[in-house]
Amino acid sequence: MENKKIPYKIYLDESEIPTKWYNVRADMKNKPAPLLNPGTLQPMKAEELYPVFCEELVAQELNDSDAYIDIPEEIQNFYKMYRPSPLIRAYFLEKALDTPAKIYYKFEGNNTSGSHKLNSAIAQAYYAKKQGLKGVTTETGAGQWGTALSMACSYFGLDCKVYMVKVSYEQKPFRREVMRTYGASVTPSPSTTTNVGKKILAEHPDTTGSLGCAISEAVEVATSTEGYRYVLGSVLNQVLLHQSVIGLETKTALDKYGVKPDIIIGCAGGGSNLGGLISPFMGQKLRGEADYRIIAVEPASCPSFTRGKFAYDFCDTGMVCPLAKMYTLGSGFIPSANHAGGLRYHGMSSILSQLYHDGLMEATSVEQTAVFEAAEQFARVEGILPAPESSHAIRVAIDEALKCKETGEEKNILFGLTGTGYFDMVAYEKFNDGVMNDYIPTDEDLQKGFDGIPKFPGNEV
Repeated sequence: MENKKIPYKIYLDESEIPTKWYNVRADMKNKPAPLLNPGTLQPMKAEELYPVFCEELVAQELNDSDAYIDIPEEIQNFYKMYRPSPLIRAYFLEKALDTPAKIYYKFEGNNTSGSHKLNSAIAQAYYAKKQGLKGVTTETGAGQWGTALSMACSYFGLDCKVYMVKVSYEQKPFRREVMRTYGASVTPSPSTTTNVGKKILAEHPDTTGSLGCAISEAVEVATSTEGYRYVLGSVLNQVLLHQSVIGLETKTALDKYGVKPDIIIGCAGGGSNLGGLISPFMGQKLRGEADYRIIAVEPASCPSFTRGKFAYDFCDTGMVCPLAKMYTLGSGFIPSANHAGGLRYHGMSSILSQLYHDGLMEATSVEQTAVFEAAEQFARVEGILPAPESSHAIRVAIDEALKCKETGEEKNILFGLTGTGYFDMVAYEKFNDGVMNDYIPTDEDLQKGFDGIPKFPGNEV
């Protein structure tokens, strides 16, 4: 029960910014399956990952035992530029819905990158600088990760090469220009600047691109250019580790007012936001200290949790990366070009995939017109224009609040607002003009992706 009046915005003190990241894998009985070498099908060793990732990040990627990992002081100081981020009680949304539910959201959009992605970007740039590298390469879908990484690299004086999914590159020129303002080079993917890009274009000349394509190009450049490494904005264990600052701050803020969320909701593309938000709550659940209903929300046009296969698959379309066991639509899956937001990766974090497979969380998919209806309603009553990605969580939070209205239950609902939607106005324009369409892939469409999942003993799908 709440023990005092909840303010509209709950701000923590600067001293309450986490000084350690929380590693949920330490509390998981069933650990995420290890990355496999695609050539030998054996678990990847640290030295095999060094040509791709920074050495310290490899250690974090493979660490299944340490519950807490120190955040270096320089990263803590950078966090103070925009953290702690506010936890907001959605009083105006509650009133508009006429629901007895109490709705809270953690807002991660109060930095120039406009999203939560900066939490991991600054960490990965720090470790690259510490290792003495010249620069890093990466992919970006909707552009939030590329924007955040360009900011982080600028701060540390690193070169930043971004491969941006072609459809987003064309639809979001202003996001691209923010990256360039911070010194990054931005290339639409697939491109003619890499061998894997040329191969993909030869096979699919009209492709609008995918994160899997962009990852392949970024990895190729990183591994063939001296002084560079590849960094990723979602999916990986290390990224969910860095993003745990979201959930740690959220829990501290709620604990101050004696609030325990009944339902925790996050959008899910690769898993960085959702994994970060739920981390300390999932830790309690794994340790048997508390129980929560946790809901992952994904787009119906890219439904890796709800319609994917739990299997080892390539993390990229070019099939040059290690194999990860995850819920996947197949590395060759490319979302429909009318898919407006991010959340377009073909697979899901191995951590979240294992938690979902073990029944510790649930998942649902939503169509994009319903998502933008929720986004518009939220913007009008809460005063924040939400990113399309976050709006998937808003949609389900509203739906759950309306269920409470029907039943009279006073549940506490928490969701993650990953960032703002000011660079997504082409999508909002399509919605406002009534020309936005929903697309749900058929079983036949999905089977094409499933057919590309590697087949070896124990990996039948």
